[in-house]
Amino acid sequence: MRKRNWRFVFAGFLFLALAIGFFFFMTIIAPSSTNPVEFMKIVGQASGVVGGISLALIIMGLIGKKA
Repeated sequence: MRKRNWRFVFAGFLFLALAIGFFFFMTIIAPSSTNPVEFMKIVGQASGVVGGISLALIIMGLIGKKA
């Protein structure tokens, strides 16, 4: 039986929520930028990286380790 690592799962969901919040917050700021398209490309890449890491944390936490 494997023991789940709930700290990883919690941190993963926290990072996922922060990435989504960061992306939508930056969509509000983007129109005032000098180059909104490039700004949103960078924001999307950063949010995607954090979202990917958070999904990996959630999966690793749910798989767990041997007890």
